[in-house]
Amino acid sequence: MVERAEDPGARIQLAHGGGGTLMQQLIERELRGLYDPPDLVFHDAARLELPCGPLAFSTDSYVVQPLEFPGGDIGSLAIIGTANDLAMAGARPLHLSVGLILEEGLPLALLRRIVASMAAAARRCGLAIRTGDTKVVERGKADGLYINTSGLGPIESPRPIEPQAIRPGDRILVSGDLGRHGVAILAARHRLSLQPPLASDCAPLWPLVEQLLAAGVVPHCLRDLTRGGLASALEELAQASGLDLALEETAIPVLEPVARTCELLGFDPLHLANEGRCVALVAEADLAAALAVLAPGGGAVIGGVRAGAGGRGRVLLRTAYGSERRLLPASGELLPRIC
Repeated sequence: MVERAEDPGARIQLAHGGGGTLMQQLIERELRGLYDPPDLVFHDAARLELPCGPLAFSTDSYVVQPLEFPGGDIGSLAIIGTANDLAMAGARPLHLSVGLILEEGLPLALLRRIVASMAAAARRCGLAIRTGDTKVVERGKADGLYINTSGLGPIESPRPIEPQAIRPGDRILVSGDLGRHGVAILAARHRLSLQPPLASDCAPLWPLVEQLLAAGVVPHCLRDLTRGGLASALEELAQASGLDLALEETAIPVLEPVARTCELLGFDPLHLANEGRCVALVAEADLAAALAVLAPGGGAVIGGVRAGAGGRGRVLLRTAYGSERRLLPASGELLPRIC
């Protein structure tokens, strides 16, 4: 029997963790079979129907470099990131677990700063760290520190907030300016002196969701704009819903220093990660109330939803010149290790 030679390209690449098309292919082709049910539509948090009521459950791992950066660190990022995933399902973040993988040689002073930052972030999010685990690996095996967090919270939305609820005619809003986290990490990693300096947008999203619900707005869908940025998040929603998501480029808020840095280095802010921003799809009737909540923090209406061609959804971008093109997620890795 002759064995087939291994495809030299059949190996994990950094781009498989970047939130783009390679990551989606990895999940669909290699990992989907793990899930029950296998036809599960992926969202930021899973909805669990329990006798006590619906709960949201989510987990995430954090490998950001550098460990500390303007506006945050790996510890605050781990707490806030998982809390935000729960919020995207309309759930109040309440309980968290923390797993630490420490590298031999990590300075204790740095660990203490990060642990203090995690405790402060938990208080900021209104949640409690309930359980955890710690492992230590050999020098050179973990870049100092990796963190995993898992979270639980009761769903307070009266209806499921999910891609299947998106409808033609919905309006698309973002909660603030885009691309700042990615540029802040880039500057810290490569010691770029940006003027004015940029800090990560890392911030809890539950307060915004709670305000929306209190205003009587139940978004059809929410998604936080982490790896892959706005482009990847909306592509996932378009594919899951089968609808076209049409954007106006000139309406998308991007700070001038972010735009300038991206233009200089060849990045697109719509593909860069954010850690305190979300996209909300709401019914036209709820637009004014939703905008009243989001606009004070820099939120804006950036487009709308329309019927897809043949049941296959697309993300379409009307440029500043009036032409329309597809906005596709990046296939490779623009900036690895950003969360």
